[in-house]
Amino acid sequence: MGRARVSTERPVAGRYRLVEIIHRETNRVRWYADDLRTGRPCLVTQVGLPQEAAGAAGRAPSRVLRAAEGVARLCPGRIAAVVDTVEESGFLWTVTAWIDGTPLDEVLAEEGTFAPVRAARVALELLDVLEAAHAGGVTHGELSPGQVFLREGGPAVVTGYGLAGTVLVPRLTAPSYASPEQARDGRTGPAADLWALGAILHTMLEGRPPFRDRGRPEATLKGVDRLPPRAPVRAGPLTQVVQGLLRKDPRERLTRQVVRGALTRVLREEPGAVPAAPAPRPRGGRAGAVRYAGRERGRRTTLLGITLAVVTVAVAVLAAARGLPGAGSGSAADAPPPSASAPAGPPDGPGAPSAPTPSNGAGGLPPGYRAHHAQEGFSVALPEGWERLDTSRGSDRGYRVTFGADGDPRTLAVTYSERVGADAVAVWRDDVEPRLERSGAGYERIGGIRATTYQGREAADLEWYAEDGGARVRTFGRGFLLGGGRGFSLRWTTPAAGWEEPASREALRTFLRTFRPAAD
Repeated sequence: MGRARVSTERPVAGRYRLVEIIHRETNRVRWYADDLRTGRPCLVTQVGLPQEAAGAAGRAPSRVLRAAEGVARLCPGRIAAVVDTVEESGFLWTVTAWIDGTPLDEVLAEEGTFAPVRAARVALELLDVLEAAHAGGVTHGELSPGQVFLREGGPAVVTGYGLAGTVLVPRLTAPSYASPEQARDGRTGPAADLWALGAILHTMLEGRPPFRDRGRPEATLKGVDRLPPRAPVRAGPLTQVVQGLLRKDPRERLTRQVVRGALTRVLREEPGAVPAAPAPRPRGGRAGAVRYAGRERGRRTTLLGITLAVVTVAVAVLAAARGLPGAGSGSAADAPPPSASAPAGPPDGPGAPSAPTPSNGAGGLPPGYRAHHAQEGFSVALPEGWERLDTSRGSDRGYRVTFGADGDPRTLAVTYSERVGADAVAVWRDDVEPRLERSGAGYERIGGIRATTYQGREAADLEWYAEDGGARVRTFGRGFLLGGGRGFSLRWTTPAAGWEEPASREALRTFLRTFRPAAD
């Protein structure tokens, strides 16, 4: 594994300043980062190199970059573009162009389960990518919710391609999504990717993967190999699809064609639903060359399964309730199963992890937003026209700054204190919530206080309803600890009836992505 400590003070390769960990798997860490050369944000993935790979490490970056470029051409715009790779400090660093989207595991952690129609649409988008890659002889081998980015303005983007077969690094970074043949002997192929698709579909519908994370990768893989998967109970019309993809014998798994037909049928039978576009096809001579290599490699590994009977999909009309943001950057595989009332929201739900604000203050922000640098010592992107509405200060150098705009009932409040405790959940439960209950404003908590991680720090989320001037409002609060008794909280308040409006959800997501204490 990696043999050196990673420092966020020293840029990787003298160019990429690490800002925040947004996803962590076995032997893989993904960071939001700033490209100091271009002033633009990017995604940097850190993979530990084993000791025995040290001699070949110098050749790994060029091999990874060539492989990733070839895969990206197989499905343009749907596979994340790798723009740079470097070996440094015992790690392989892969730099991916900025993706204007939210990792699927973040969305699941924030919103809970997906309705079958929404899950089918995401699964079809992933199937498009897998079909294009498999036709080019390329398998992913490590597909998981952390490798899938959902975008508001387009189909999902898949990351993580490029490492397979290019460098000797430990694989199976998400053991809960590994196929039985991978868990048993490391064997991979198109059937393993289809298993991962089934595991992701299971997680979207059930709120947890088919196999629980047992803490140690080897223990989790042993469970995948020897135990039956959790039976789906909320999958509705997609139950047989999930079960067909999660067959232990790779030869018995549903084929891509059968899965596509079943998923498309769910969309077609949902009132007002629009069927997904057909899968993109590989193009050019490069695709043909890779396809030939893939056929030869496939003969030496495993045969993709035998087509089963076409799945019969029942029609289900499900009401999509509103989503609860805020489980943070933890993997959906580690989250407890949501309650039966856990809502399913739109794919652009709030609560995504914080992303860096580029040095030029514009790149990477949604249209109509600008970077604001407060004199108190923090920065955040605000909608055009928003300004400071109120500032209050405490005796402990603490303060609260409230932002908004005339005629806009929504507000963002940023609070700083130097007297918070060492437990983020306890701060909400023991300090803040009692004051809210005594305020006489009709405080009503929504769900529980949820522990999370934000910008690599301990954090917790709380949501509640209250009355403000006779109007019912809803607030999402995220508090996080800086250490030494210091901490921030962000409170986003909107009229309760307008909580689900796309502009409001985008605003909260942008605030959480771009907020930065000046000391960072």
